[in-house]
Amino acid sequence: MTTATEELLTVPEVMRRLKLGRSTVYDLIRSRRLASITVGRSRRIPVSAVRDFIAHKLEEAA
Repeated sequence: MTTATEELLTVPEVMRRLKLGRSTVYDLIRSRRLASITVGRSRRIPVSAVRDFIAHKLEEAA
């Protein structure tokens, strides 16, 4: 069973997974290409949103 903290990633965690810079990750969030939620003042990205983003980019490349 996974916990909520395992299902939500911080921006630095997404940066490491996608090997992208901070500004690029925030640009993806701002342009709604990467779904995210705000918890208090913290931005969290669901693991499923990262998977969807990767899948969409692979479809575009095909």
